[in-house]
Amino acid sequence: MSEIVIATGNLGKLAEFREMLAPLDIKIYPQSDFQAGSVEETGLTFVENAILKARHASRVSGLPAVADDSGLEVDFLKNAPGIYSARFAGETATDYDNIEKLLKELSGVPTEKRSARFQCLLVYLRHADDPTPLICQGTWEGYILEEPRGEHGFGYDPVFFVPESHCASAELEPKEKNRLSHRAKAMTLLLKKLEEQKTQ
Repeated sequence: MSEIVIATGNLGKLAEFREMLAPLDIKIYPQSDFQAGSVEETGLTFVENAILKARHASRVSGLPAVADDSGLEVDFLKNAPGIYSARFAGETATDYDNIEKLLKELSGVPTEKRSARFQCLLVYLRHADDPTPLICQGTWEGYILEEPRGEHGFGYDPVFFVPESHCASAELEPKEKNRLSHRAKAMTLLLKKLEEQKTQ
């Protein structure tokens, strides 16, 4: 595997993938290099949506593809926003809109009931019709702050408190986030599986 397409239009995610895959000697292409529009996420789970995105990117590029579907689960909201994290406040919602809606829904909820986690389901396809995709999951536990903090990251990072670091995800330096996050955990598993495949 010398080339790979990343199935995302999210520049924040793309930057994280580039950082995490840097140790490998792989040429990384965003799907936008192939004029690949985003595929409709019709799955009901993170893994279904990740597979849909990976197949689409692999088909239009002719390359192996990596896709993730990730989102925030808040226990008080019965695991919402979940797969709808990016469009929690509507189809054209910005990160700010989604955070604003989340904080509104948790208004008055005490800290001990604001537990949450980021989930990442990462999928690797060798080709568009790969019947046995590699699937890896990473989870990052924390809780939701009452107001945004920090300047880094994207999405819900400003309101996601990381207990082991005693700060919001958006207050972590990018390298530190890429060591701790749900996406980093899933990527570590994926790289391990790819190494195992090479030695078989």
